[in-house]
Amino acid sequence: VQLQASGGGLVQAGGSLRLSCVASGSIFRIITMGWYRQAPGKQRDLVATITTGGSTDYADSVKGRFTISRDNAKNTVYLQMNSLKPEDAAVYFCNARIYRTIASAANVYWGQGTLVTVSS
Repeated sequence: VQLQASGGGLVQAGGSLRLSCVASGSIFRIITMGWYRQAPGKQRDLVATITTGGSTDYADSVKGRFTISRDNAKNTVYLQMNSLKPEDAAVYFCNARIYRTIASAANVYWGQGTLVTVSS
């Protein structure tokens, strides 16, 4: 199983970016998908998660500005980021809890990260 994140880049404060993350490989079912971020010298923090049914959860710092969504048919999770602030700059990682087969346990897989830079 691989997760491939994309969509990062350089944006001015107040701007928008949309991140995408596609899961591929031997996948029976994807449960929760999410986005985390890690700024230099800091720990990796939760940004947002979404369940198969579409229930979402957000970090307080991004509520009202970021929207997580997913396309279950495409095994893809998105993060629409609006009104970006310099403090949003970080490497953004996607993850997913995945059953590889009907008989296996669910494991968590991580993407490689995509860099978001926000200029003030």
